[in-house]
Amino acid sequence: MKKNRREIGTEYEKKAGAYLEGQGYEVLEYNYRCRMGEIDVIARDGEYLVFCEVKYRSDSGSGHPAEAVDYRKQRVISKCALYYIMRHGLQDISCRFDVVSIEGNVITLYKNAFDYMGE
Repeated sequence: MKKNRREIGTEYEKKAGAYLEGQGYEVLEYNYRCRMGEIDVIARDGEYLVFCEVKYRSDSGSGHPAEAVDYRKQRVISKCALYYIMRHGLQDISCRFDVVSIEGNVITLYKNAFDYMGE
């Protein structure tokens, strides 16, 4: 039976989470959803709270996975991150936005991939 996009996404988010844990991150949440949108992985990396977008491509035919995290997507992730920070009372913690790109079996981590895109 063929997997749907959500199942595939979840599978690769878990792979990315395991990869991040191997890099010393502590995964706090997968698929954090709020009315502003969704964040694939929320983790701690040292003193940083990291909001991480996971992008997967089976091959390079449709471009590099990290390129899919465009300005619009960065704004959505930023709004969700701000909501998460306010909701959990984490205003005093340093934050960062990372992207995990998975192309075939190659996993690449882009630390500090973009800056907060607020109003």
